[in-house]
Amino acid sequence: MDYKLPKRIENSNKGTYGRVLNIAGSDYMTGAAYLSSVSALKIGCGYCFLCSTERVIDAVAAQSQNLVFVPRKKLLEHLNCEVIEIGCGLSQDESAIDIFETTIQNADKSIPIIIDADGLNILSKTPQLFTAKNFEKAIFTPHPKEAARLLNCELDDVLKNTEESAAKISRIYNCITVLKTHQTVVIAPDGRKYINTTGNNSMAKAGSGDVLTGMIAGLVAQGCDIFEAAALGVYLHGLSGDLAKEKLTEYSVMAEDLISFLPSAIKFYLNK
Repeated sequence: MDYKLPKRIENSNKGTYGRVLNIAGSDYMTGAAYLSSVSALKIGCGYCFLCSTERVIDAVAAQSQNLVFVPRKKLLEHLNCEVIEIGCGLSQDESAIDIFETTIQNADKSIPIIIDADGLNILSKTPQLFTAKNFEKAIFTPHPKEAARLLNCELDDVLKNTEESAAKISRIYNCITVLKTHQTVVIAPDGRKYINTTGNNSMAKAGSGDVLTGMIAGLVAQGCDIFEAAALGVYLHGLSGDLAKEKLTEYSVMAEDLISFLPSAIKFYLNK
């Protein structure tokens, strides 16, 4: 079932624009924490709580005064947000594995959870940790290599048929799958499908995926259906890249530029 984007961005949270808990970043990947947090705010959520290491918190706080910071030891006190996003720049060391497992084991299964990057890499090594929890609303945002790890197959197998690979992930993990390629595919376990048409090669830079994860989380926090949030997030992410490329050239677009051009993308979308 091919999906058509909604004509408006709906907010169903009755006046509140939702809270995102973003568990992201590691001592040498502070940028991922920043990008995945600020993009959630830029698309409209009310609060973004960044849970990370002290070094990451210090680095991100120097770049933005708009976030709420949560030390990792305070994680369990903040798991009641409207949506949890986890994995951007998290790394795969022992402390990252511990924070990931703690989140999965203690989060309410009714709270939407979005897993990206290192979160997916950690999950692929112990998939039963996630599947045993039976989350009701989950979104995975893998690139092809991460998809291959989730499916325990070769990268070429994923690239040969991205739609079928995304569908397999959705069936195995009962999640919305956003398989990121030059033509990103979004597939739900019930067969709903959206093939994206926006975006360009200027976006193939580090941090672009972190921005996308934050955007999807911000939409979910506002009350969007999780499939709609994934599809719309992908569309707006690519449109931001198209607008940035037009202004900056295909050589000079960086991940943070996608956030800067997001308001223009939203305005274009709402007025089309």
